[in-house]
Amino acid sequence: MTNGSKESFDREALLMHASGRPGKIEITATKPMNTQRDLALAYSPGVAAPCLKIYDDPDTAYDYTAKGNLVAVISNGTAVLGLGNLGAVASKPVMEGKAVLFKRFADIDGIDLEVETEEVEEFINCVKYLGASFGGINLEDIKAPECFIIEQRLREIMEIPVFHDDQHGTAIIAAAGLINALDLTGRDIKDVKLVLNGAGAASIACAELVKSLGIQGKNVIMCDSKGVIHKGRDDLNQWKSAHAVETEDRTLADAMKGADAFFGLSVKDAVDQDMVLSMNKQPIIFAMANPDPEISPEDVLQVSPDAIVATGRSDYPNQVNNVLGFPYIFRGALDVRASSINEDMKAAAARAIAALAREDVPDEVSAAYGKTLQYGPEYIIPAPFDPRLISRIPIAVAQAAMDSGVARSPIVDMDDYRAELSARLDPTVASLSAILEHVKRHPQRVVFCEGEEEKSIRAALAYRNAGLGEPVLIGRESRIHETMTKLGLSPEENIEIINAKISEDRERYTNFIYERLQRKGILYRDAQRMVNQERNIWGASMVAHGDADAMVTGLTRNYYSSLEEIESVLDAREGHDIFGLTMLLNRGKTLFVSDTVIHELPTPEQLAKTAIETAAVAKHMGHEPRVAMISFSNFGNPDLERSSVIKDAVDVLDTMDVDFEYDGEMGVETALNPKLMQAFPFCRLTGPANILIMPGLHSAHISTNLLRELGGSTTIGPILIGLEKSAQIVPKSATVTDIVNIAAIAAYNAVPQGV
Repeated sequence: MTNGSKESFDREALLMHASGRPGKIEITATKPMNTQRDLALAYSPGVAAPCLKIYDDPDTAYDYTAKGNLVAVISNGTAVLGLGNLGAVASKPVMEGKAVLFKRFADIDGIDLEVETEEVEEFINCVKYLGASFGGINLEDIKAPECFIIEQRLREIMEIPVFHDDQHGTAIIAAAGLINALDLTGRDIKDVKLVLNGAGAASIACAELVKSLGIQGKNVIMCDSKGVIHKGRDDLNQWKSAHAVETEDRTLADAMKGADAFFGLSVKDAVDQDMVLSMNKQPIIFAMANPDPEISPEDVLQVSPDAIVATGRSDYPNQVNNVLGFPYIFRGALDVRASSINEDMKAAAARAIAALAREDVPDEVSAAYGKTLQYGPEYIIPAPFDPRLISRIPIAVAQAAMDSGVARSPIVDMDDYRAELSARLDPTVASLSAILEHVKRHPQRVVFCEGEEEKSIRAALAYRNAGLGEPVLIGRESRIHETMTKLGLSPEENIEIINAKISEDRERYTNFIYERLQRKGILYRDAQRMVNQERNIWGASMVAHGDADAMVTGLTRNYYSSLEEIESVLDAREGHDIFGLTMLLNRGKTLFVSDTVIHELPTPEQLAKTAIETAAVAKHMGHEPRVAMISFSNFGNPDLERSSVIKDAVDVLDTMDVDFEYDGEMGVETALNPKLMQAFPFCRLTGPANILIMPGLHSAHISTNLLRELGGSTTIGPILIGLEKSAQIVPKSATVTDIVNIAAIAAYNAVPQGV
């Protein structure tokens, strides 16, 4: 990232954190709070009953409160990321971010707590009294050696898991990668020589974990800034001295000779190519310094093509990413009410992560990389958005907790537990992550047609800074620069701006539009006006000519006006109808609703076609489609004229060779409520529908926009399906995040098939 792009990214990050409700988290109620009776049950006098139950048996707090799904993310800000000692309050954005990751990846409610003291005893004294409130403690960004003392003491005092992720998170993921690297190179862990550069919290945790996995202590050589940590040194603290070895090696270069593996947790350029050449054949090099590794993968592979390399960066294969560990480790620990997270549980997590990388990779994960992924030197660690992580790692951790005797509520049926874990997270979220990753690997040029709008400018910059491709803003440079200045953004952002009135492409686009529309009453001067003044026409013309890959619009125009302009330039795919698909995400559930923008009163054939294409999108997003053809009627009651169209659509599907569940006509309450569905035992759906095919535009448009405005759920779309070239329209109320998501989907659709 260049200095200019970093400055732009930083400004966008500040705008994101400050926009709307400041920060990244909020608390929402999980029970109804609408009536006086609801409040009476939730608070006084109803709350007395669970209070008395918990008084009699404190363990029932897990049954009557959120304790069992609540983790405190705690820091004093003495080692914030790579920024150093920023203090407690400045660490809050990081701790909020960690809480968001807990929720995103493992459905754990994280609460950030910033403790304003650097005194070890004061910090311990503060945290040790929080066990009644939380199911676990995640310590974060606390400098060494204080972090060792704090974690050890709190683990001894508290009866809930205490886990310092800076130490153990990196160790667990690195250990998982090492397990697979040893497997690929045919090494026995008992014979491996491992060199670690860096002697901080993460490095010491790595040394402890690999030893517990089987590497002999004498073969683990650790270096700090003064060289090898050996028995002859008299300047070692108790944590370093625990890993001192008898050796004649004094420098990192000495230690690297004849080594099988290297873990770098230090600084950029600490390792050179001569050191790599001095290692054994097929060296294993995990250069995990951030943001720049101890040695680049390119430099390693230049002198040792058979090496296996991992880094801490997402732009290289084999990223050692803590998010693969801590959410799922806590998930497993919480679900068995573990009293601690011990070495057995960490080792189980490492082995489970390693085992997952050796399995067949789901299509959506491979799609994110733009190639078929399979276990090998460039795939020894699973991708962070692999949807199987939630159902694999917690099970391994929970089982290890039970086997080692720290589980206070053992799981009886692991198959049921696995199903419960899989249901916790919506596969759509992982699929959206996969879409973003796929676009990063195949960046696309996207036109933001309303380039003078504040939201459009911010979205375009966010799109570029996310590495998704090159944005193009349509508008006047002076107006765009003026808006950027008001936003605190530098006009020197090097973002492409096109003013249609002075562009050299005017004549080419005008001739194209005139040729398309001359038989529809359009004169040449009309075509000139459209190209010069209508930004959607210009943007769509760029896409039609291959001057851009996709376009996004909608902030300043009625949806149908934008659609009409796009359709005047871009055609539907052959054999397809254009329709709108809206995705609703709420509390781990996703609904796909079609058609929300195009067909006012669709025919049975159109409804059937929409069902088939929507099911295909849902499958691509990782869902098993269950399609409900929605009506006011439930299977003929009442028997209304419009309901017959829905019944006929089901009949049309019956004549087609489809591979998904479907039924109708049925009311939306029947489609979504399994108890109501039981009243119709003949219903073909095996569970609540996740695809609603609406009977008409009025019901589809009103219902999805009502939910959007009420809030409480994430609405994506309407996504235009069926165009030959990629174009998307956002609602006028779209946020910057909405626009970036739609732009990413537009870019994803523009990537050539099979790439």
